[in-house]
This record gives sequence, C-alpha cells and structure tokens, in this order.
Amino acid sequence: VQLQASGGGPVQTGGSLRLSCAASGRGRAVDTSFIGWFRQAPRKEREFVAFDRGNPLLHPSYADAVKGRFTTSRSADERTAYLDMNDLTPEDTAVYYCAADYYGGNFDDHRKFGSWGQGTQVTVSS
Repeated sequence: VQLQASGGGPVQTGGSLRLSCAASGRGRAVDTSFIGWFRQAPRKEREFVAFDRGNPLLHPSYADAVKGRFTTSRSADERTAYLDMNDLTPEDTAVYYCAADYYGGNFDDHRKFGSWGQGTQVTVSS
C-alpha cells in the first residue's frame, strides 16, 4: 500500500488548491489514523504544514505560516485526506507531501512518520 498525494499545480497569488492524499494498492496496510502534511521548497528542509487527527472532535494542528489559510479534512469514508489551501502566496511554493504511520511524539517532526506519498508540486506565481 502506498500513499498518493495529488492536486498540486500552478496557481496565482491569492488562489486556492485542494490537495488529496489516499492510500492504495496491495501489501502492508498503512495506518492513516493520523495524517501529516509537510512541504519542501527548493534548497530548504522539509517543513511541517498540518497534522490531521482523523477525528472531528480533535482539532488539527497547523504551522503558524499557514494557520487561518489551510484546512485539513477527510472524506466521508475517511479513506482520503484533504488539505485545502487558500490565499496562496509565492512563499507557499513547494512540493507537498502527506505522511502516515505516525509513531507518536512531535507531529511536526517528519521523522515521526513511517509512510510518505510521492509529493505534489504547488507553484504560486505573483
């Protein structure tokens, strides 16, 4: 089973995108109870974006840089995770990844996740 992130693309400043993350395929099941979203811009380290706890009663966590603009959610069958991104700026340009198999601990640490999607490019032009 692999994670698949999709939905990236080019967008102008102020625009919006919805990223999706779903597990598919055969093999070892991926625990998607918790989903982490990270991004990596050129020449920068991978950074935390959002953490979805998969429970409407448990609020997601967001990086300060995206708080108020980005929102996580799940499909009705909980098989797909979404990252809605609004009011995008060129500083949001990066490859976005979703991650699962959360080990516990600091959710903003990418090393706490065991499974990763291949990433989807988001490019925001001014």
